Amino acid sequence: MSPAILLSFIIGYFLVLLVISWLTSRKSSDNDTFFVANRNSKWYLVAFGMIGTALSGVTFISVPGKVGAVTGDQFEYFQFVLGNAAGFIIIATVLLPLYYRLKLTSIYSYIEGALGIWSYKTAAGIFLISRIIGSSFRLYLVVIVLQKFIFDSYHIPFAITVLICLLLIWAYTFRGGLKTIIITDSLQTLFLVSSVFLSIFFICRAMNLNIFEAADAIKNSSYSKIFFFNNFLSSHFHFSKQFIGGLFITVGMTGLDQDLMQKNLSLKNIHEAQKNMFSFTAVFVVINIFFLSVGALLYLYAARYGIKVEKTDYLFPTIALQYLRGIPATVFMLGLTAATFATTDSALTALTTSFCVDFLGFNKSGDNNSKKRINTRHYVHIVFSGLIFLTIIIFNAINNKAVVTAIFSVASYTYGPLLGLYAFGLFVGGRQVKDKLVPFICLLSPAICYYLSTHSAKLFGYTFDNELILVNGFITFAGLLLSSSAKTKAAVV
Repeated sequence: MSPAILLSFIIGYFLVLLVISWLTSRKSSDNDTFFVANRNSKWYLVAFGMIGTALSGVTFISVPGKVGAVTGDQFEYFQFVLGNAAGFIIIATVLLPLYYRLKLTSIYSYIEGALGIWSYKTAAGIFLISRIIGSSFRLYLVVIVLQKFIFDSYHIPFAITVLICLLLIWAYTFRGGLKTIIITDSLQTLFLVSSVFLSIFFICRAMNLNIFEAADAIKNSSYSKIFFFNNFLSSHFHFSKQFIGGLFITVGMTGLDQDLMQKNLSLKNIHEAQKNMFSFTAVFVVINIFFLSVGALLYLYAARYGIKVEKTDYLFPTIALQYLRGIPATVFMLGLTAATFATTDSALTALTTSFCVDFLGFNKSGDNNSKKRINTRHYVHIVFSGLIFLTIIIFNAINNKAVVTAIFSVASYTYGPLLGLYAFGLFVGGRQVKDKLVPFICLLSPAICYYLSTHSAKLFGYTFDNELILVNGFITFAGLLLSSSAKTKAAVV
């Protein structure tokens, strides 16, 4: 399919998003609308839209690509997904009731009351850094595909492609914020989910397989192993490492992340929020099975026709755009675009919300919907768009490993301290931390974890993977406990 046709579909797609933005924000574009959608969202729309936000372009491209990686990944990622599901249940039953009881707009406001102002700013700062990096990685993955298959044909530089993408996202989110995103993410999730099933259909048709024959082909292939129980010390793929890592990364990257929790806080009450999380979890697990199946089918197709790619991340786009073409190519491009822009638009809104509430003091005093504060929010939104732009440009210059690995590696370091902070606030009620020491503890913990990850195989014969986030959280928790003191009776009262 020609770059001009692919580009026309993407332009049409964004025009639809801009129309939705206008419809959702024409009556109200104040800060309450932007931050929490006036707390009047429908749980089923939030649940459906969260699928696109949680999956992103990383799942769309990297997860299928890793199925046939030379490292022997196969379906091992599903062990991580099972851990994700357990993490979502913990979020629904432990964290959401806490957030609703305190009527939070930014979830980091809880830390201020539990630990202190320095702890609060540290938690919010960790989120800002983590989300900027994570969102930049995800958007980068899509931009390199757009660049290779569309914009290189027009000799448009990579930096301009990134800028165009961010300008389009900013255009449909800067007024309506979360209220707009809940609708646009639902539409984008529809494209994403449809593209997965249609991709399976088109690949099967190209290989002359019906759905049952395709299932047998996957089952009998060298790509379908799910559970890995061998070599606990040295293997990255061992079930316990993947499951525990999936669980705690989910609690950290979702339950302690303003982005996805902001959507839950836009619902009317805790019961709707929990319905949202439970239904979302079920669909999330099932859809990941299909993503892995797409990966196995892609490698079977590539083996049949002698297709080779330089990176596993290029497998899906190469086959869809250069071999299947036509409708399959269009389906792939819409699914990829929907997956990643659903993540980036949501992240920009969450970053803006967190900075305005946690660092500029919105919601604490004055009129939150005054013209001055609305204008300030606009400026903050622009600044974070610029920061993501710069991060992508830097990452493009230095990246040398699979994007999916990079994202969860970063998450293990940045979200671990959040786990420690919240665990201390929730489970240690009789002690008061030395608040000004908290930023240093939260810096020291990732540094220790980095040393462990690079030297543990030599020192202990043990190789860390995603479970490193639990160690990171434990070190933070231990540091807080050691530096704390018993609360006085006055403080307890």
